[in-house]
Amino acid sequence: MSRAGYNEDIDNWQLIRWRGQVASAIRGRRGQAFLRELIAALDAMPEKRLIAHELEANGEVCAIGSVGVRRGVDMSALHPQDPDRIAATFGIAEQLVREIEFMNDEAYWGADPESRWQHMRSWAAENLRPSQEPTGEAA
Repeated sequence: MSRAGYNEDIDNWQLIRWRGQVASAIRGRRGQAFLRELIAALDAMPEKRLIAHELEANGEVCAIGSVGVRRGVDMSALHPQDPDRIAATFGIAEQLVREIEFMNDEAYWGADPESRWQHMRSWAAENLRPSQEPTGEAA
């Protein structure tokens, strides 16, 4: 099984509910804040490359790991296949952790680290919604 925990042993209704939960996690306040932070962390990386299947290894990181480095999180205390603990550490929904892990590790098969970085940067930007903050202008 993958780090994301996704598998093909799921019925159609379970899949529909799961995709709804993922969409909600991405659209929500915490998810949107994390995506903005993810984009900033990816953009700040000196070398634009991401690894798969680990949060951090040999000085390299996955997408979630890039945020961890930026926040100063000790990722050696996190197991890459424990989405509940990763979610709690980063303050996001478990569904979002699994989706990011899937997108980082599996959705772009055969990606070299540089292409994986570009893929994840594009994915995060595509899922970022325009700010809903009031502008202060009268309606």
